[in-house]
Amino acid sequence: MGTDLQRFLLICLCLTSALCGAEELRWGYSPSNGMPYVESIDHELAHGFVRDLGERIGQLLNLEVRFIETPDKRVEASLQQGSIQLLCINNPQWMSAPEKLHWSPSLFEEEDVLAQRSDAPTLNTLDALRGHTLGTSLGYVYPPALMEAFASHAIRRNDVRDLETRLHMLEHQRLDAIVDMRRPLEFLLREHPNLSIQVNPGVLQRYSIRCSYGPTLPIPAERLDAALQTLVDDGSIQRMLAQQDQLLRQRR
Repeated sequence: MGTDLQRFLLICLCLTSALCGAEELRWGYSPSNGMPYVESIDHELAHGFVRDLGERIGQLLNLEVRFIETPDKRVEASLQQGSIQLLCINNPQWMSAPEKLHWSPSLFEEEDVLAQRSDAPTLNTLDALRGHTLGTSLGYVYPPALMEAFASHAIRRNDVRDLETRLHMLEHQRLDAIVDMRRPLEFLLREHPNLSIQVNPGVLQRYSIRCSYGPTLPIPAERLDAALQTLVDDGSIQRMLAQQDQLLRQRR
């Protein structure tokens, strides 16, 4: 009788879980990405494009996705060692050994831009930035000319832990300008319209956002590539990004 009861409970558990029997996919995410990509609360992925994408991939490929917060400086080691198996909002030029990872198709385009106080003279070129302090992300790789200017100290690099802190430092004139990805920067400025900060015209660099896979992926990389490409082709990726703007409007 006990065995029958155990079997019945197991069947009930499977029926109430669409992922019963699914393999686990350890999906890393960087809290520094910020919204609309990532919102981490108490080290748990609460909202954002990455969560929506992971849940959709889990449904498509019958994978139980577990999101794992991963600091930027530990991404490569974590992927290689298998503590995470995948990380999106990534690009090969940000990795020291990109050839050791498998890279997904491009999900969408992103770009690095500058932002300043609204009442400050616009700094749009590297020459104009010389002698100034630029708020940056720890460990982030910027365009070669900018990295050379940092190395020669022509432009002072100030690594700050997150974008919101950089914006407040900029508002209080502790930074002359900041550089960041356009979507998170514009998202946060819409969230805090009281900040006297604007995005400068022009673009420092454009690049594709991809997912990187480590060697312990539980399914063939080609299956994951195909699923992501389908979401790109049918417009799902762009709709997921647009949904984050709707979330912001609901909060306000």
